[in-house]
This record gives sequence, C-alpha cells and structure tokens, in this order.
Amino acid sequence: MTATGLILTGLGTGSAQAAKRGKDPRITKMMKGMTLEEKVGQLFVTYAYGDRADTTDPGDVALNRQFYGVDNASQLVDKYHLGGIIYFAWSNNTKDPQQIAGLSNGIQRAAMRQRAKIPMLISTDQEGGSVVARILAPATQLPGNMALGAGRRVGDAYTAARVSGTELHAMGVNQDFAPVADVNVDPANPVIGVRSFSSDPQMAARLTGAAVRGYQNAGVSSTAKHFPGHGDTATDSHTGVPRIDHTREEWERLDMPPFQSAIKSGIDSIMTAHIIVPSLDPAEDPATLSRPILTGILRERLRYDGVVITDALGMQGVRDKYGDERVPVLALKAGVDQLLKSPDGAFDLQYNAVLNAVRSGELTEKRIDESVYRVLRLKMKRGLFKNPYVDETKVPKVVGSPQHLATAQRITDATTTLVKSDAGLLPLAKDGRKVLVTGWGVSTTQTLAGAIAKRGPQTSVYETGISPSQATIGQAVTRAGANDLVVVVTNRAWDIAESKPGEPHNGPGQMNLTKALVATGKPVIVVAARDPYDIGYFTEASTFLATFSYTGHALESVARVLYGEKRPQGRLPVRIPVAGQPDQTLYPYGHGLSLR
Repeated sequence: MTATGLILTGLGTGSAQAAKRGKDPRITKMMKGMTLEEKVGQLFVTYAYGDRADTTDPGDVALNRQFYGVDNASQLVDKYHLGGIIYFAWSNNTKDPQQIAGLSNGIQRAAMRQRAKIPMLISTDQEGGSVVARILAPATQLPGNMALGAGRRVGDAYTAARVSGTELHAMGVNQDFAPVADVNVDPANPVIGVRSFSSDPQMAARLTGAAVRGYQNAGVSSTAKHFPGHGDTATDSHTGVPRIDHTREEWERLDMPPFQSAIKSGIDSIMTAHIIVPSLDPAEDPATLSRPILTGILRERLRYDGVVITDALGMQGVRDKYGDERVPVLALKAGVDQLLKSPDGAFDLQYNAVLNAVRSGELTEKRIDESVYRVLRLKMKRGLFKNPYVDETKVPKVVGSPQHLATAQRITDATTTLVKSDAGLLPLAKDGRKVLVTGWGVSTTQTLAGAIAKRGPQTSVYETGISPSQATIGQAVTRAGANDLVVVVTNRAWDIAESKPGEPHNGPGQMNLTKALVATGKPVIVVAARDPYDIGYFTEASTFLATFSYTGHALESVARVLYGEKRPQGRLPVRIPVAGQPDQTLYPYGHGLSLR
C-alpha cells in the first residue's frame, strides 16, 4: 500500500517515491467500478443533525430535511455516496462518548451497505484547549496549542495529541482537524490566537510535527491548518476575507516552517485557508481556490501528495468572490481533494456543480480520480477497509480514563505562566481569608473559586460577563470591599473595540472592571483565561498569570501555582505588545517568572 506517511519522509522526495511505487492496484480496481456520482460523493464532507445515524428525533429530522431533503445521516450517505461526515455539538452529534461511538458505527454501517462499500472518514475539530473542542468532558480536555507553546516541551505536545487521538479513535472519529499550524504573528488576530502554538515559527514547527506524530500514532489522521498560514491577520475568515501582506520571503520565514514540519512528519491531510496572499498569488484568489498556492507551492514545491481539504465552504472568506456554485469546482481545479461543509442549504447545489463541471468538460474525470485516489488511499492507510467499526463497550475504559486525566493535569501544570508579580502576593497562605473570584465565565469563576476554597479561603463568586457594564463593575467593586483578596478572570480583555453589525467585539468592559478593582486598593490577582495579551490593557495590575485556556485542568493548575504547590513553569510563546502600540514590546517572547 502506498501511504502518505511512508512516502513523505522528507521534503523533495515524496512525489518521486510515489511515482516509483505507482498506484495501489486495490484502489485503482475499486475506482474502475465506481460511478461518477460515487466518485464525486467521496470528495464531500458535511454534517448531519442527530445523535444516531438513523435518528427519528423530530427536530433533527426537520433540519436534515431542510438542508438535505433526507431524515438523517444514514439517508444522507445513501443519497450522496458521501466520503466523510464531520461532528459538531450544535448538530447534536457529541452528547457523550458512547453515543458518539454508536453514531460512528451507524454511519459506517450506512456506508458499507452502499454498492461501492467504501467506509467513511469521520472527523471533528478537537484542537485541545477551550476555544475549539467539540467533545467535552468526560473526554479528556488537553491543553491547547498556545499552552503547549508556553510549556516548551515537544514530548508533551506529542503526548497530548496521542491521548486525544486515542480517545477520538475509540469513539470512531478517524480524522481530526488539528493541529493548527498557523504562526500567530498578529496579537489582534480574532480567529487564531491561542489556537496557535507560538509567534515563533521554529517553535510552532517543532510542536506541530510532534502533534502530527501523536495523533497519527494513535490511529487518527491529523490535519494541519490553515495553509498557507492564517496567523497574521486582524480579519476573521468566517465573516470576511483576510489579506496577508507578507512578502514571499516573509512567508517562507514565518508561515511555511510548521507546514514543512507537518509534511516531514507524514501528515495525512492539510486544510486550506480562505485568505488572500498577493505575494503567493497575484490574482488575489483565496488560497482555497488558488492553483499557484495549492498546486504550485503545496504540491510541487513542498512535494505534498496527501489529502488537501478546504476549510468550511460556508465561511465568508471563500464565498465573496465567486459564489457558492463556483467554489467547489474552482477548489478542485486549484488542487483540493475534499470539500468541507457546504453552506447551509447549498450542499445539493455544490455536489451537482461538480458533477456538471465534469459532464461539461470543465473538470476531467481524470482530475476527479486523482482526488478520489488520495481519499481512498487515506482510508486504506487508516485500516478502515479492514474494519471501520469500534467496540462501543470499551469506550468508558479509554475516554476520560484516570491515566489520561492525570496526564492532562501533568502537562497543564507545566504551562501556567506567571507574567507579573510585583506586589509579592505569591505564594498565598492557606488560611481563612475571604477571596472574591470575579470576572468572565460562570463555569470558569465557579471552578476556580472551588479550587481556591479547597486551600482554606472562604470564597464567593460574582460573574461579570464578557462585556461588563458600569453597573456590574460597581457591584464587583462593592463586593471586593467585603473581601481580603480579589481574583479576576479575563477573556480577551484586549478586544476593547465596540461591536458593530457583523463585527462582534468585547468592548472595554473587562479592562474597566480590572482597573476599578485595582483602584480599590485590595490585593488583586488577574488570571487571563485565554489570550495573554490582556495585561497590556491594565498595566497597573500587580499580579498577572496566563493560562491560555479555561479547562478544569488549567484552573486547577492556577490554584496550585497561587498556593505554591507548583512552580509556574510556563514561558510566553508570544510577545506581548504595549496596548495601542503594536511595535513596542511590554513583555518579550520567552518571558516568565518563577517563585521560590
């Protein structure tokens, strides 16, 4: 069998070795018996509503009928000969691990009763951390990328991916859209941020390669995203069209290394970005639709012969220039293999657009065959033709196992970063003082307060939301006066712009809250539960820790650091700029304090 992980042992050798080995006769024989409709179906990955493949839930059935004209996932496979399904929580796919395994088996049964009997790629976005994690507890919540960047340990990046991959595999998920390989150069990036390992391309490259190996050694196809690099933009491609103005030389230095590392590590699939990079494609097509970027650079220069999948086609970044009917055809012409998540209600339009492009001669069947071959080769590499099913009875023993939970806590403990400690507050004494935990997140503040209470203090909670009003801030200040210590949790407090239609922002509320609490004269500890950049917006705060996520493990690690049970070991994997002066550095890359 020709496998991407075997032929891509180094840059510049993949295509040559593939040519020497030729095509796998098992796959070519299979393809000869497939109809055009079956081949095109293999190129599409979409979602279906429901917690079972044959769901009869009225709400889920109504939504499936609205978008696809079918009742459930099983009928969706029947109708379109789908190659892949993606799971989301909002589509009722991920209620609990055993249910997910049952859903996966049901989808595979639907695929294997088709005439062609081709198993499914079942995918999700399980990146780790708090921002993009589709399957929550009792599945193990691993640190996200930027936390792992703060920990600086390549072995931990591998282990986190290996644990996550092992649990996904047990639930029948065989393709994870992770890791994010983008280098977060812009602190104001609204869509990447802590999903990136680092602003340093070499650090991001080392950890990307480790994560790829971790996922794939667990039996799950890894997907590096978002090629050619989404890290230096202040526009969210979900709602707009980002433009990256790196020169080609800057792209090679900043954005390319993590993708090179992924390819060298045998990555199964790479996801495209809906971004414009004029230095790489002067026609200014989104990378997803750009032949110079996907074929010229990714295929020919980087010698990548694995599966290329689009980011979701319902995102605005790919829809503006050409429209939904043209997008899948142009993506295939550019070099894409899999078409992910058509816009709601547009799946049939896009599926038939590809069929019609072949029938009209705009796309050749040979071109379709190239992508179908890669998709089937990936399924064969993952052993799906031998056995696409999972043992549902084993799920509780694997997913969220005590060993996995302990591993997640150990790795997380090495990521908590003490950025500022000017008042000598830490470590805190385990006494009966009164502590107010306030700021963002009902679950976050309650969980952190619970962890602090276990160390002796009397804790109270006042959650203020993502954009606290002056009245709410006044209430927090009043409550602070009745306590001995205040711990305030922030989440992207740096995003101080006011919201506009189609352009949501947090506003200055969290910044104003923190400043008001510091002004009370009470000891204040700030915990940034997402981006570490928040400290630039309230430099008067004397004590500031960054956790990069708000998982239970991250909040437990904070409590351990606050009370001296663990040393803060993290080091900033990004530079923190001065607020309003992005070219000036407040805290440099690599900064991090320790405690005796």
